[in-house]
Amino acid sequence: MPRWLRPTAAIAPAAILVGDPGRALLLAQELLEQPKMSNHARGLWGYSGRTPAGDALTIQATGIGGPSAALVLADLAELGVRRAVRVGTCMGFGDNCKLGELLLVTAAVAAGGSATSLGVAVGETVLPDARLTERIEAELAECGRLEAVASFDADPREQALPPGVVAADMQTAPLFACARSLGVEAAAVLITVEIATDENALEKDPLELAEKRAGQLAAATLSA
Repeated sequence: MPRWLRPTAAIAPAAILVGDPGRALLLAQELLEQPKMSNHARGLWGYSGRTPAGDALTIQATGIGGPSAALVLADLAELGVRRAVRVGTCMGFGDNCKLGELLLVTAAVAAGGSATSLGVAVGETVLPDARLTERIEAELAECGRLEAVASFDADPREQALPPGVVAADMQTAPLFACARSLGVEAAAVLITVEIATDENALEKDPLELAEKRAGQLAAATLSA
């Protein structure tokens, strides 16, 4: 039995994972026909249904941070999930980062201690599933770019960024490590919602547009 999720509808083999429950609802309304709430335990809203193409898909909130995401993914794997794409947010570092830009993660550096419980040393790089990532890249076009990111356990703005990465979040590396241990194919598309050198953040309307675009990329990839 799953420890954290209490499914009330069938869980699909393919899932989109988001941190924010509100984003789960937004993407369920955008991507699914007649979505059914499949989990509301612990405030981790999840929805299941079929895409307009007829493919079964689950959209599940994971909460904040790597430990929460790993626990949710473990439950989903027990419920039959075999492929997952994280649609999350990140902070950009450097002059070439733009608010609202999508980053397809090619590698995630475990920059926080939570990854050690998943067999990943601090500073180690964890890779996404190559096939899923290639499929997303084929759909990405000009709305984003491929980059390595770092995952921290605290506010990335206050951390030292490892060399070779341009953005940071709080989930991707632990999630990739957990997926690897579970035999789940996993990839990630991140939305740049903040820039480390700028106090501005992505506003609500452009954020929702970026969330929908990233969700569409994930859904198309998982249906391929």
